[in-house]
Amino acid sequence: DDKRDEIGGPYARYVLAVLVLVYVFNFLDRQILSILAERIKADLGATDAQLGFLYGTAFAVFYALFGLPLGRLADVWDRRKLISISLGFWSLMTALSGLARSFGQLAFARAGVAVGEASAAPSAYSLLSDYFPRARRATVLAIYSSGIYLGSGLGLFLGGLVVDRWDLAFAGGAAGGAPFGLKGWQAAFFIVGLPGIPLAFWVASLREPKRGMSDGIVSREEAKPLPAFLAELSSVIPPFTLWNLRRLGASANMILGNWIAAGALSGAAFLLTGALGNPAQWASLALGLYAAVSWGQSLTLRDRPSAALIFRTPSMIYSILGFAFLSFNGYGLGFWIAPFFARVHGMPLKQLGLIVGGAAALGGWIGVTCGGLLADRLRRKSSRGRLYVGMLNAALTIPLALAVVWIPNKTAALWLALPLYAASALWLGPGTSTIQDLVLPRMRAMASAAFLLVNTLIGLAMGPYTIGRLSMATGDLRLALSLALIAYVVALGFFHLAGRTLGNDEATQLERAKVAGEA
Repeated sequence: DDKRDEIGGPYARYVLAVLVLVYVFNFLDRQILSILAERIKADLGATDAQLGFLYGTAFAVFYALFGLPLGRLADVWDRRKLISISLGFWSLMTALSGLARSFGQLAFARAGVAVGEASAAPSAYSLLSDYFPRARRATVLAIYSSGIYLGSGLGLFLGGLVVDRWDLAFAGGAAGGAPFGLKGWQAAFFIVGLPGIPLAFWVASLREPKRGMSDGIVSREEAKPLPAFLAELSSVIPPFTLWNLRRLGASANMILGNWIAAGALSGAAFLLTGALGNPAQWASLALGLYAAVSWGQSLTLRDRPSAALIFRTPSMIYSILGFAFLSFNGYGLGFWIAPFFARVHGMPLKQLGLIVGGAAALGGWIGVTCGGLLADRLRRKSSRGRLYVGMLNAALTIPLALAVVWIPNKTAALWLALPLYAASALWLGPGTSTIQDLVLPRMRAMASAAFLLVNTLIGLAMGPYTIGRLSMATGDLRLALSLALIAYVVALGFFHLAGRTLGNDEATQLERAKVAGEA
């Protein structure tokens, strides 16, 4: 083979660099909403709960719904083409967010961004796992995940800068003198969205590696990837979910279970709406959870080996839940820290974007990179090494977060934001690599999609919304941010459970897959 295909070689590092840039754009387009939140709230009349819904649930549910079929497509089709097409689409939808004139229109555009971004991470995890050996996987995936924090920081910086300059140029944001009557926050969406389109053509020029080559288990390529994608899509989009289950030969009991899940989730959404309001939040979450149930049933019927390794591996289940509860606060803090400094300390957006955005980018990059390196080092000493990094993430972030939100001195709080972002970012490399190592190569993108599904529904759908809701209930964003830290304690419990079986689950994965029918 050409040296460019050498595992872990120069071309592999080049691919990693390009994919990091893609992930930067992924979170740049996503995180800019945080710095724009106060302006959107004022212009569109949104509440804190609605802002949490817009950033979290509205994005998360569509990300989860399409992440599974797109993850399946990444397992059977050219991954670099899939990333390229998706990048072009979400960049266009980000730009179109700037045309929103109502909360509903903005929510629709953000849902489009979510659909586009859904395939990026599963495809990249799978691609990079083929380009790099297992011993370096946590480090590589941590470096890739650094794009989250670089993009988040850049989003805060650019959003604050654009709004500030726009306001200066057009009389304090008065729409009358601005081009097309755009407000500063609308212009920001255009400016960060459009550059992703030429980047999509660059991604399309990458080379697709042989699937499984880094593990010596080369998988067969799917002859008809589009039918595989459509079949996966029908497994999560109602009412096609029931048709799909019947097509796959589901038993009457399984069909009944699907109906019971739909009824129970609909009832729960109705009751929560009556008690807490925000019908869109609970209807969307119920839809996402129903899709997860239907997809799990579908996977069990059509791919027993994948279902066995994903759903019947205790350490897989507990690890996914543990990392999901870390992301509950990761997403929650990531969104609400900027509004916190704007409200409590009265920081202007330009200064806020520069300082907090810089802390998010630098701290996140340090944390995610060190987390990956530490996880690989500890993994060589113990099968639970990567879980220890997840535990460290929780143990360090709790006191740092409390200090940031309760210290009255603004300068001290800003200095502590850097280690806070670093500590809360430790888990990305360990989390993604743990999931990759518990399945066979042909299942990696699908397992990643399942990991991201739970991570999205618990972390992204509930984290920002819960903090927003607590802020409304208590009248104090600081108290809301503090109460949410309980999720870290839950994560520690799940990591303890995962560590009990992780070593044995890794050692027996091929044997268990063969028992389930793997060729």
